[in-house]
Amino acid sequence: MDRPRAWIFTLGTEVVSGLVVNTNAAFLGRRLVLMGFTVSGVVSLPDDVEAISSFLSYVLERYEPDLVVTTGGLGPTYDDITLKAVAKALEKSLVLNEEAYAMVREKYLARGYELTQERLKMAYLPEGARPIPNPVGTAPGAFLRVGRTVVVCLPGVPREMEEMWVNYVEPLIRGLAPAKVAEGSFTLVGVPEASLAPILKKYTPMYPKVYVKSHPKGFELDAPVLEIYIAVSAPTQEEASRLLKEVCEELALKATNIGGKLRDLRC
Repeated sequence: MDRPRAWIFTLGTEVVSGLVVNTNAAFLGRRLVLMGFTVSGVVSLPDDVEAISSFLSYVLERYEPDLVVTTGGLGPTYDDITLKAVAKALEKSLVLNEEAYAMVREKYLARGYELTQERLKMAYLPEGARPIPNPVGTAPGAFLRVGRTVVVCLPGVPREMEEMWVNYVEPLIRGLAPAKVAEGSFTLVGVPEASLAPILKKYTPMYPKVYVKSHPKGFELDAPVLEIYIAVSAPTQEEASRLLKEVCEELALKATNIGGKLRDLRC
């Protein structure tokens, strides 16, 4: 069976001008490959309705991908125009989504902020879309299917995008992908991230179906604490779980060998 095909659109003038590093493309590309997708292309564009809608229309018509993911441009400011561009490419209207409205309203009113027109803007989604909850920020994402293609729109802030992807999007799109994913983590205390980096650099290429990411939680030199996240893909859930356990235990051993102490081993 052919692998499902995905395209990634990382949107924002700050991205193409080099003001921010495009980590979203790397994160999504790796996660999609682990799930069994072929990433056919990554497109970065400025905040320009015509450019985004034109390129998206071209990709949809020329390549008929199974999945398109966009990041960036969902916020309340004048240049947050991604959903307007997506709606134009799909020949749909932007409409006030009641579920998205409730999400946005709750976030602001709970903190004592007025629901202004700029904030209400984040509740307008392409017709037929359903909102994706944003547990970190305020702008909901959007999920819709057009023909054979699933379109997912996410914020550009990496922490928001990653949380939404792992917790909400991946469960929704797993039916598109042939691979099974197992996830685990452990906390490492007493080892700076820079000391662990050479181990990860040498070790992870040995396992092409494994994604490992270290997340600093403490202070690099004074009180280092790292959360080590591991995701593994395999043809079956049993094989993925077995490989996860193998990788997790081996990485944990290497980490303790350089003086780290383990906590919260979930493998």
